Amino acid sequence: MKKLYIIWLLLGFVGSTFAQTITVKDAETNEPIELVTLSSPHSKQYATTNAKGQADISAFKNEEKIEIRTLGYKTLIKSYNQLQAENFNVKLEVSNLNLDEVVISGSRWRQSSDDVPAKIISISTKDVALQNPQTAADLLGISGKVFIQKSQQGGGSPMIRGFSTSRLLYSVDGIRMNTAIFRSGNLQNVISLDPFAVENTEVVFGPGSVIYGSDAIGGVMSFQTLTPRLSLTDAPLITGKANVRYSSANNEKTGHFDVNVGFKKWSFLTSISSFDYDNLRQGSHGPEDYIRDYHVQRQDSTDVIITQEDKLLQIPTAYSQVNMMQKFRFKPNEKWDFQYGFHYSETSNYGRYDRHQRVKNGTARYAEWDYGPQIWMMNNLSIGYNESNSIFDQMNIRLAHQWFEESRKDRSFNKPDRNINEEEVSAYSINADFIKATGERNTIFYGLEYVLDEVNSVGKVTDITTDKTVPGPARYPNSTWQSLAAYITDEFKVTDRFTLSGGARYNHVLLDSEFDTTFYPFPFTEASLSNGALTGSLGGVYRPTNTWVLSANLGTAFRAPNVDDVGKVFDSAPGQVVVPNPDLKPEYAYNADLGVAKVFGDVLKIDVTGYYTHLKNSLLRRDFKLNGQDSIMYQGEMSRVQAIQNSAVANIYGVQFGLELKLPKGFGFSTDFNFQKGKEELENGKKSPVRHTAPFFGISRLNYKAQKLNMEVNLLFNGNRDFDDMPDGERTKTEIYALDANGNIYSPAWYTLNFKGLYKLSETLDVSGGIENLTDQRYRPYASGVSGAGRNFILGLTAHF
Repeated sequence: MKKLYIIWLLLGFVGSTFAQTITVKDAETNEPIELVTLSSPHSKQYATTNAKGQADISAFKNEEKIEIRTLGYKTLIKSYNQLQAENFNVKLEVSNLNLDEVVISGSRWRQSSDDVPAKIISISTKDVALQNPQTAADLLGISGKVFIQKSQQGGGSPMIRGFSTSRLLYSVDGIRMNTAIFRSGNLQNVISLDPFAVENTEVVFGPGSVIYGSDAIGGVMSFQTLTPRLSLTDAPLITGKANVRYSSANNEKTGHFDVNVGFKKWSFLTSISSFDYDNLRQGSHGPEDYIRDYHVQRQDSTDVIITQEDKLLQIPTAYSQVNMMQKFRFKPNEKWDFQYGFHYSETSNYGRYDRHQRVKNGTARYAEWDYGPQIWMMNNLSIGYNESNSIFDQMNIRLAHQWFEESRKDRSFNKPDRNINEEEVSAYSINADFIKATGERNTIFYGLEYVLDEVNSVGKVTDITTDKTVPGPARYPNSTWQSLAAYITDEFKVTDRFTLSGGARYNHVLLDSEFDTTFYPFPFTEASLSNGALTGSLGGVYRPTNTWVLSANLGTAFRAPNVDDVGKVFDSAPGQVVVPNPDLKPEYAYNADLGVAKVFGDVLKIDVTGYYTHLKNSLLRRDFKLNGQDSIMYQGEMSRVQAIQNSAVANIYGVQFGLELKLPKGFGFSTDFNFQKGKEELENGKKSPVRHTAPFFGISRLNYKAQKLNMEVNLLFNGNRDFDDMPDGERTKTEIYALDANGNIYSPAWYTLNFKGLYKLSETLDVSGGIENLTDQRYRPYASGVSGAGRNFILGLTAHF
C-alpha cells in the first residue's frame, strides 16, 4: 500500500509544467464558448476549450501563429505574445459564413478544412440542441445533405451520393463500427448511438478508403462522443446537463443526464439516456396507399385482424432504447493522454413495419416480423503521445473491442412456427496513427490497422402452441473476417494559398466461413477469400483570396466481400430467396470531385460541389442457381433463387449546392439542394437507376438569433420518382410505395414545414421545442417502408451545470 502511495505522488509530479489558461467568450453576449479549437499549423499543437471557455495553452508558448476557431464564429489568428498582452482573454465575433473550420475525420488528426480537398460537413451540438433529433439517424438528416431511409421507426439508413449501408463507413471516437455482417440492404445500426452524447459529427463525402479502409466508398460518418475535460485550476471542474423531452406524434418520453468531474490530471464522464417511443402517427394529407388501418393480434391462440380506430397510427412501430457511456481520462503531463471509453446501447424488440404491410391471399402475410433487441457495446482505449522525434511528432494508438447482438423473428399469419435468427459479432481492432512534420510546409500522416471480426449465427424454430424450440437454419455461416492495412498521406503547402495532398493505402482482407448443410443442400461446406486492394487519392485546395476556395480531389475506394455478401440466406422479397455465393471479389470505385465556395461581402456564401463515381465489379443481387435449380422451397414457399454477384458496373454523378445569406437584425437564410443520378447494368444488358440514389432533396431555413433566443422556420423537401425512374429491384415492392393512375409504384414528392426554437430562461436552464410538419402531410421518404411523423409538437427542457 505504501508503494502505491509513493507511485501516486510521483505521478502527480511527472511532467508538471506552468499552466497558462486562455478564456474564450462571445463578443456580443460575453458568454464562454465551449469546444473552441486552438491550433498551431507549425507545431501541430492543439487544445479545445471546456464548458467555461477555458483551455491550457502552455504548449503554444512562443508560437507565432495560433488559429482560434469554432463553428458559427469568425476565425481569429494571434501569436502567443499577442494573447499574453491581452491577458489571455479572447472575444470571438459571430459569423455564419465561415470558409474554414477544424475537422478530424479527413485524417484522424485535427486539420483546418483549408488543407482537406474532400467535402466535409460538421453538425454541432448547437444544431442538435435546436433541432431535437430523436435518433442519430435523424441527427444526420438535419444537415440537409444526408438522405435517411427508414423501414421502421427504430431505424434510419443514411444514403450518401448514391451509396448506402455497407458502402458507407461509420466511425465512433475514431473506431470503425462496420462489421462483417453489415448488409447491402438498408440497416439501422446508427441508432445505437446517443445524440445527447455526441460532441461533434462530421460527414466526409466521397471515398475515404485511404484512411478508413474497406466500405468507405460513398462517404464516412464520424461521431465524436463527449470528451472528459480536465480542470485548469486546483478546484474540480464539474459540468454536465440534464434533458427531458416529449413529442406528440409518437408519445416520445426521453430523459438524459451527463456529468463531467475533472481534476488537473484525471477526469470522469458519465452519460445515461432513456428513450421511449409509442406507435408513430402519420399525417392526414397524402396518398391513401400509405394507410394500413389494421394490425394483427394474437387472441385465444388465433391470429386476428384488428381494425384500428385511428387509421393513421402505424402499428407496430413502438420501441424503447437505453444508452450508457462511461469515460475516464488520465493526462499525467503534456506528453501523454490516456482515455478509456465504455459504450452500451440496447433496444427493445421493434416491428419491421414494411414487412407487416405485406399481403398474401388477401390477408396479412405475417403475424410477427420483429427485430429482437439490438445491442452494441464498445470498450475503447486511446493512448496519445505528443513529443517530436525522428519518427513522429504525435502518436495515437486506439485499441477497441465491440460486441454486436441482433436478431430477427417472423411468423406467418395463423402459423405456429416462429423463425428466429440470432447473430453475435465480436470485433477487435487496433489502430496506430502518426503525424510528422518534415518541414515548415510538409506534413505526413501514416498508420497501421488490424481488425478481426468473429461471427456466430444461430437459427431456431419455436412452435408457439407447444413452446418447443428446435434448431433451424442460420442466417449466416460462422465466420472470421480479418483486415490488415497500412496507409500514408502527404500534405504539402505549395504556397500559403495552395495545399496539395495525396495518399495511398494497402489493405488485405481475409474471410473464412463454415456452412451448415443440414437445412440447405449447399454444394460447398466452407469458403475462404483472400483479397488485397491498393487505393489512393490526390487533391488540392486553392484560395486565390480570403473569400474564394477551390478544391479538387481524385480518389479510389474498394469494398471487400463480407460475411453478409458471401454467406447469408434470407427472403429479399415475396417469392425470392438469397443464397450464399463464395465466389466473390472486391468492388472498386473511382471518384472525382470539384468544389467551389465563395463569400460575397460577408453577406452571402455559395458552396457548390460536383462529383462523379464509377463503380466496377459492383456486388448486386441477381438471379442464381443452387444445385442447378432456379427455385427452392423456403419457409413453405417456392422461391426464386438469387445471390450476391460481381455482375455490374455503375456510374453515379451529382451536385451539392448550398447558399447562406446573412440578413439584418439577426435574421439569416440558408438552403441546401442535392441532386444525384446513377445507372447500373442489368443481366440482360439494359440499365437501371441505382437503388440508393435519392431523388432531389434538401432543406431551406429562415432563422433568427438574439442574445437568448434562437428560432428557425424550415422547409424540408423531397422530389418525385416515377415508375420509369425506379430501380429494377424496387418495382415489385407495392407494399411500401404509392400507386400511380396505371397501378404502377412511384415515390411522390413531398415537403414538411417546420418550426424550431430555443430560449435561454437563465444561465442554467434552456427550453426548446417546436412544431414539425405543420401542415400534417402524409409522406414517405423514397425507399422507406414507414411514413414520417404527422404534425408533431415537441417540448424539451435542458438544465446545465
